[in-house]
Amino acid sequence: MAVYGYLAGVLGKVFFPTSDPTTQLLSSFAVFGVAFAVRPLGGIFFGTLGDRIGRQKTLAWVIISVSVATLCIGLLPSYASIGLLAPVLLVVLRLIQGFSAGGEMGGASAYVAEYAPPRRRGFLVSLVEMGCILGFLLGSLVVLVLNLGLTSEQIHDWGWRIPFLIAGPMGVIGLYLRTRLEETPAFAAEVEKAESDRPKVPLREMVTGQWRALLLCVGLVLVFNVTDYMLLSYMPSYLTGELGYDTTHGLLVVLGVMALMMVVQPFAGALTDRVGRRPVIAAGCAGFLLLSVPALLLIREGSLLAVALGLAALGLLLVCFTASMPSALPALFPTRVRYGSLSIGFNVSVSLFGGTTPLVVTALIGATGDVMMPAYYMMAAAVIGGFAVWRMAESAGRPLPGSAPSLEAAGTR
Repeated sequence: MAVYGYLAGVLGKVFFPTSDPTTQLLSSFAVFGVAFAVRPLGGIFFGTLGDRIGRQKTLAWVIISVSVATLCIGLLPSYASIGLLAPVLLVVLRLIQGFSAGGEMGGASAYVAEYAPPRRRGFLVSLVEMGCILGFLLGSLVVLVLNLGLTSEQIHDWGWRIPFLIAGPMGVIGLYLRTRLEETPAFAAEVEKAESDRPKVPLREMVTGQWRALLLCVGLVLVFNVTDYMLLSYMPSYLTGELGYDTTHGLLVVLGVMALMMVVQPFAGALTDRVGRRPVIAAGCAGFLLLSVPALLLIREGSLLAVALGLAALGLLLVCFTASMPSALPALFPTRVRYGSLSIGFNVSVSLFGGTTPLVVTALIGATGDVMMPAYYMMAAAVIGGFAVWRMAESAGRPLPGSAPSLEAAGTR
């Protein structure tokens, strides 16, 4: 996902023949966004599976499917080689990526949350999102190395394939690690309660039985992912397309911001265990509402220092979400439907608002000519997120809903 965003401009030229760079970029971001359309379906499929056969087995299947799809993108012929079939196959593989990714965040967050003791859940589950930031960072680093080591022609001819081909061995490593995991005690208790090896959880129970929690989840994920994709996926293209930065300098600045976020992330996660999830999320919403315009104006000032400071400010605000959401979201749902309901709510919101951010903002700038659109978009998301955090209950230091008291008590020792 991250690599596609960083190579959007290159992929636009490889798969979409047009002389207009804006149209190429829009076409590339449209394919980026189309994968998010099927993420709710993936959330339903893998979420239901995770609540039936277990978190560990389902997460293993997720990494197999997403790795194979990513590897196949790296093997695709270009439009110049096979014509219209090239972008069609790209869309198909992006759909498979999106469907598979629908089972990732909800399952990973639920898995770690169900293992973590209540008083350290914020810190431990924040490491899940730290892994996501690491993925973005490694993706940008690989693209940066390509830009430094290859000519523009080499990148367009074959260099763009390298980051996608790396998914093959990385997927094997990830699969090995996930097959070594044990099932969570919370799910094992559900299996015992159901008196069978596969608890039956109707889809109806995941949705209509959890409608209030689902709405809160959608609102929280909206502000989380709009700001996430704005900063980590869209900003490199904004720096090159709108500000005239070369690709190398744009990636270097964003890479530095992600490194800063990774340093701060575990401390912010531990902070949520002390002061609570709600104050940290609320601080992030208030920060994006008040500072998005000043930060973007600072970025648009153009000097490397100003751009770095503006992006660093947005990155530190984003940490308020990356550190708190992975522990706050699983606590919205009981164990019986946690994987499924969380995956549905998370992916509906990502599909409608998060993954479409690069496409929508690029289109808004093209339609209005207003280069401040990224700031306005983040401010609107912050208002919605602020309302959601106002309505949610505090979960720090408390047992997860539906967990056996004996399991939670054991986790505190």
